[in-house]
This record gives sequence, C-alpha cells and structure tokens, in this order.
Amino acid sequence: MAFAASPRTNYLLYCSGCHRPMGEGKHPNVPTLHNELGHMMHVDAMRGYLARVPGSAHAPVTHDELTEVLNWLLEEFNASTLPKDFERLTVKEVTEARSQVLANPNKYRADHWKAYEFSNTKRYIWNIRGYRGNLYDSSNCIEGTRGEKQL
Repeated sequence: MAFAASPRTNYLLYCSGCHRPMGEGKHPNVPTLHNELGHMMHVDAMRGYLARVPGSAHAPVTHDELTEVLNWLLEEFNASTLPKDFERLTVKEVTEARSQVLANPNKYRADHWKAYEFSNTKRYIWNIRGYRGNLYDSSNCIEGTRGEKQL
C-alpha cells in the first residue's frame, strides 16, 4: 500500500522552501500566497497560472497531487478573496496547464492580470566616503548627490 501525502504535507515538502511554511513568501523575489491568488481566480487566463509557474510545473508530485495542493492553498490562504462562484481546479485543467511551463511567469502575469510589484527591492548605497555600503530598503531613502540612494 502506497502512502499518500496530504496536500498540506506536499506543500510543506515542495513549496515551503521558497514560499515559507505559512505561505508568506519573501518579497521581492518570492511572492506571498495569501489573498492575491484568490483575486487571480477572477480572471479566466489566470486559472492555469499556478500550475504553469516552474516551481509547480516541475514539482515531483502527480497531477492529482498538484491539483490538491493548489486547491488547498487557494482555500487555505485565499478563501476570502476567491470568487463567490469559485469552482475548484480540476485535474484535467492542471494537467493541461502544467504541460505549458511559463518561461517568464512575471510577463504572463503582467499580460493577463497585473504586474508583480518589486517596490521594496534592495539596492546598494554609497557612504560618506563614496564606498559602496550595505543593502538597504529603498523605500526609506532619498536621492543622493551621486545618483545613488542614500539614507
């Protein structure tokens, strides 16, 4: 008898390394899985998106298991933002979508829904002597005289 992992267990094994155990992600490189995915499900072209991103498409799980993981994270992390008439993803649509891996998920997302916001990116700063300093959060800075952001 084969052991079948729960959708949550498969999420923890194959998704949480990047998206973290509670789905919060790590901005700007790894998006959160909370609320926004539910909003995506209001757009037909985005239903297959979650199965097409490389992490999902290449996860070492069956199509049935991936379908369950995706439905679990939609219902677990996005229940309040899903369409009122939301129909769970089917194995058939996940299988079809998964076979069309997105080479550039951000471009697809921007073309069919909205662009991912990289507003909190980190950049280098110049200190008083002109040496490149540590990384900082660009949202807390002002323009410096050397064209770089400074604190």
